[in-house]
Amino acid sequence: MDPTLHARVTGWRRHLHAHPGLSLDEGETAAFVVERLRELGVAEIETGVGGHGVVATLRRADGNRSVGLRADMDALPIQEQDETLPWRSTKPGVMHACGHDGHTAALLGAAALLQSDADWTGVIRLVFQPAEEGAGGARHMIADGLFRRFPMERIFGWHNWPGLAAGTVAVHDGAVMAAGARFEIVFEGHAGHAALPHLTRDPMLGAGHAIVALQSIVARGLDPMKSGVVSVTIAEAGEAQNQVPRRATLKGTARWLEDTVGALIETRMREIAHGIAAAYGLAAEVTFRVGVPVTANHPAERDIATRAAASVTEVVEHMTPAMTGEDFAWFLKEVPGAFVWIGNGPAEGGRELHHPAYDFNDAILPVAARFLAAVAKRALAEG
Repeated sequence: MDPTLHARVTGWRRHLHAHPGLSLDEGETAAFVVERLRELGVAEIETGVGGHGVVATLRRADGNRSVGLRADMDALPIQEQDETLPWRSTKPGVMHACGHDGHTAALLGAAALLQSDADWTGVIRLVFQPAEEGAGGARHMIADGLFRRFPMERIFGWHNWPGLAAGTVAVHDGAVMAAGARFEIVFEGHAGHAALPHLTRDPMLGAGHAIVALQSIVARGLDPMKSGVVSVTIAEAGEAQNQVPRRATLKGTARWLEDTVGALIETRMREIAHGIAAAYGLAAEVTFRVGVPVTANHPAERDIATRAAASVTEVVEHMTPAMTGEDFAWFLKEVPGAFVWIGNGPAEGGRELHHPAYDFNDAILPVAARFLAAVAKRALAEG
């Protein structure tokens, strides 16, 4: 990428950082993307796909292959910490703390590279996805006919990765990121005076035992050679300090890298909740909602991504997957594809993902844009 285009893409990224949009509220971001695509001469642009999603199509004659490239657009409900940053968020309580501004800018940069490159034929779909951060954007786009209306044989995506050397591409053999579920356990008891506990059925007692017992799912129920996480993150109960409440609610998240582990976690969670409820005269209700499946690379597409990355930068293979989740997993359920990490540089000083001091490293924009262009061209050429 020449310095002029790098500066241009950097300007786009910083504009997006300064004007973030939360999941389901990315209209301003989508409009900015459309404006930039039109400036680049992209003729086929469809808006409103699955919400604020944008799909642009690049074509070269005499090619019957097709490939998709995806970037996510939404920000997070986090107050930015660095008030001295020239391109800091202009929206209180909203910021790009995960680098989706960089992902979007890099895909626009890839569009620029591909528009000026005559050395490919076929169809390339540029998929700008809304609502990645837990709001089901990928599923909304699929339900709105993404792969029916915009056919693609393969799809590729990426995420910046703090702690990985800047510009290095990491390609995983299989699982890249974990499946994730959010759970809620409600214990119903009998309220009463805190000084007369024998006349109550205390849901706090059940909730307290459940918090401890849920940790046994991974520690004592899961094969030590497998991976899983169960975290209780919210406890809600009570209205008055001198009352035993009627209800206590626990909420949290679970993660896993294999479907059998997810099934085990859900089964044991229900057994624990209902067992504790029976022991203390309570009723228990368990809600377990899977948000994303495992993000797992398909072998052929993993190899394409590896070769494309190697033509651009240093590649690290056989990486350990992360227990974070990624909405891109739903796309990989529909068509073959691969998802890679591109190093964002050191994570010190709060530069890790979802931290209020995070900022995307603009120095990696050329690598990311060139990788996206290269993987699209290679996928079309290799068939």
